[in-house]
Amino acid sequence: MSLLVPLADRTFAVELGGDGTPQPVDGGLLLPAGRVAVLHTMGDALFYRNGQNSWSPCGWRRLSAAPLRIADERRRTTADDTIWDDPARHHSSAVAAVQDGNGNVLLLGALGLGTPRLSADQDTLAGWYEHGAAPWFLAYGREEQVFADYAEHLHRRIGSRKGRAGNVWCSWYAYYEAITETQLKEDIAALRGLPFDVAQIDDGWQQLVGDWQPNAKFPSGMAALAERITDAGLTAGLWLAPFIALPGSETARSRPELLLRDAEGRPVTAGYNWGTGYWALDLTRDDAREHVATLIHRVVHEWGFRYLKLDFINAALAPGVRPAGTDREQVYRDALALVREVAGDDTYLLGSGALLLPSLGLLDGLRSGPDVAPIWQNYASDDPSDAMARNAVVNTVHRLWQAPLAEIDPDVVYFRSRLNLLTERQMDWLRDLADICGFRAVSDPPGWLTPGELDAMTTYLSRRPAITRHDRYRYAIDGRVVDFTPAVDPAIGEQPYPIS
Repeated sequence: MSLLVPLADRTFAVELGGDGTPQPVDGGLLLPAGRVAVLHTMGDALFYRNGQNSWSPCGWRRLSAAPLRIADERRRTTADDTIWDDPARHHSSAVAAVQDGNGNVLLLGALGLGTPRLSADQDTLAGWYEHGAAPWFLAYGREEQVFADYAEHLHRRIGSRKGRAGNVWCSWYAYYEAITETQLKEDIAALRGLPFDVAQIDDGWQQLVGDWQPNAKFPSGMAALAERITDAGLTAGLWLAPFIALPGSETARSRPELLLRDAEGRPVTAGYNWGTGYWALDLTRDDAREHVATLIHRVVHEWGFRYLKLDFINAALAPGVRPAGTDREQVYRDALALVREVAGDDTYLLGSGALLLPSLGLLDGLRSGPDVAPIWQNYASDDPSDAMARNAVVNTVHRLWQAPLAEIDPDVVYFRSRLNLLTERQMDWLRDLADICGFRAVSDPPGWLTPGELDAMTTYLSRRPAITRHDRYRYAIDGRVVDFTPAVDPAIGEQPYPIS
């Protein structure tokens, strides 16, 4: 069915694949479930791509330019949705938008699960669901308003959470996997009295990914470590990747029935890390869900960790053989709901590799981009999902509209000069963005900091500045204007379309 619909001061031609007619709702129109296409008549407009998960590239790209995507197949398996990748057409997950020459934005956003996908060319903005169908929200107006209206409809229909992490110290960007109980004892003691709320132990404590017991570097066990953190006045946090297992893990060897399989019966490789591919659990299986529930109970209720960084969780919906009619986004959501139920409502859950819509109302925080690094740009890589500070900034800036739905984690900021190639301006961009998000994380061991650096970190973590949004890339922090345009792309400041 084709019809003309008025939105603000314009009329758009819309083709509906489902039954029903558009209904006015706050901020726009509710389109019936099914495939939709909107003739936007904006020509070579700017297109907004929302990445499928935390690491997937997110941002604005002109429709005449090459699509924003991950070119490397192995990296794309890890950090995006391989099924709907399209090297020839601009595509997006859950929501997309185009911006006209007046600076107004036409937004089309999914209001339900089912792996909603969108694409656009210089004539049409289209959306569909991989599985089933749910309604769509269509809006036209100033950028900040249409995205805010979409977020409000997601809150009403799917959910949101208001949990706050506070100031987080994380072990990863200092030691990576080389953490030890001895070193962490020293760091936890040094954190006492500093303005941190959480001390989160990252990758390197476990026997192997998939085997979630402490390795030989932690002879006292994880409950003792959590108690040490709590005694220092901090919430104990722990990194987990509960939905995956490495091929060499005891879990994969002794419990092969838990693994998701492809059509040939082989374990599904959900991504690549630790020098190899990693396998996904089949979370439609009762025994796999029980395996996850047992892990979460042990970590939270036996060991005492009340802040969980859940990593690589997009593996829950990796393509594979599941019972007929299974919606892989619903599998992901059901798995997170199980984690939430077992962990309890008072445990802070942060998702990395997380998807927006099926995480809402379950995760307190969402990682908003790739890992940062103590380097701004890796000149050997143009992968927009690669670990580098600029990629983290770019993705986070383009996901700030999600803040009413869950805390946005832009990843850590830096104060140290040791093992750090970032300039002062680049470190300022990271810190200012963390201020805007209200999620401040640091990975610098206090013992690595000079007295001046320690004082700067303490001052930063202690203040709560007033934030004002001016436009897409400009904010005021306690009245000081911060412009992320050069961080995103110096050429954006020269583009002819005004930024709303």
